[in-house]
Amino acid sequence: MKAAVTTKVGGPNVIEIQKVPIPSTKEGWVLIKVKAFGLNRSELFTRQGHSPSVTFPRIQGIECVGLVENDPSNTFEKGQQVAAIMGEMGRNFDGGYAEYTLVPLEIVFPFESCLPWSTLGAIPEMFQTVSGSLYQALEIKKGETLLIRGGTSSIGMLAWQLAKSDGLTVISTTRNPEKEKVLLENGADHVVIDNGHISSQVREIYPEGVSKVLELVGTQTLKDSLQCITTKGMVCMTGILGSEWTMKAFTPMGDIPSLGRLTVYMGESKNLSKELLQSFISKVEEGSVRLNIDSIFTLDNIVEAHEYMEQNLAKGKLVVEI
Repeated sequence: MKAAVTTKVGGPNVIEIQKVPIPSTKEGWVLIKVKAFGLNRSELFTRQGHSPSVTFPRIQGIECVGLVENDPSNTFEKGQQVAAIMGEMGRNFDGGYAEYTLVPLEIVFPFESCLPWSTLGAIPEMFQTVSGSLYQALEIKKGETLLIRGGTSSIGMLAWQLAKSDGLTVISTTRNPEKEKVLLENGADHVVIDNGHISSQVREIYPEGVSKVLELVGTQTLKDSLQCITTKGMVCMTGILGSEWTMKAFTPMGDIPSLGRLTVYMGESKNLSKELLQSFISKVEEGSVRLNIDSIFTLDNIVEAHEYMEQNLAKGKLVVEI
C-alpha cells in the first residue's frame, strides 16, 4: 500500500511517500481502508519532535474515515463506514496517513452517511474536540458570553456555530485584520483583533467580563484570557496554536482571578460515541451545521499540506482524500 511515512524529526520534507505492507489483522484490532483524514496541528508538533514518546519512522495521523476491510471480532461488517480517532493512533502505532490502517477496536465508531469522503474526513477529531470543550469542560449555557481565542481555526469556527445554536453570544479573535470579515459573515457577534493582549478590548464590550473562554492559542495568551472572565467565569485551554507547550512563568494566586476557574480539555476516543457522531453528521447533511473546509489534498501532496498548515494559511480544516 501507499503511505506517508514521517522518517525522522524535522520539517515537512521528512515525510516521504513509500510503498509498505498492508498491516496484518489481529484480534482486537480493525483493518480500515482509509478514504480520507483531517490534518491536525498535534501531528505537526509530533513531526517537529515535540512528542517525546513517539519514535520514527512513523505513519502519522490521529484520525481517519473509511471502510472496514477486516474485523476479526465481527463487530463490524466488511464495507461498513467507520471513523477512527485518537487512542495513540499515529503515535504509538501507525495511523491514518495511508491507504490502510490497523487500529484498536475501541477507537472505531460506525456511521452512515451519503456525504463526500472529503467532508466526512473533516469531522471526527474536530467534532470530538469542540463538543468536549464546550459541553464537558466549559459546560456552556444559553445566555452566556463565549470568547473564542483562535477563531479562524477549524475548531474555532465550528465552536461558534454550536455555541450560537445553543443561545450564546460569541466574541471571536483573529490576529489577521483581513479575516475579520470572514468571522462576522460566519456569525460571530463581535470580532477582536488579537495582538496578544485583548482583555481591555473585551472589557470595552463587556465591562464585567465574559462567562467562558475557549483558549485555542494556548500558553502564549492564557494569562490574558484569564483576565477576560467575569466573576466565577471559566477558561478552558484546548489548543496550542501558538506552538508553545510550556509557560515561562505562572502564578496561580495572581494570574487566575479570584473565583475564576481554569481547566483543560485533552479529548480521547472515550469522549465520543457513535450516537454523538451520527447526530452531528446528520446535522451536517441537513445543513444546520456547516463545516469550514479550507483545502482538500491528496496523499501524494501531504508535504505541501503540512507546509500549508505550518504557515498558518488555513481558514478552516485541511483534509486529505485518498
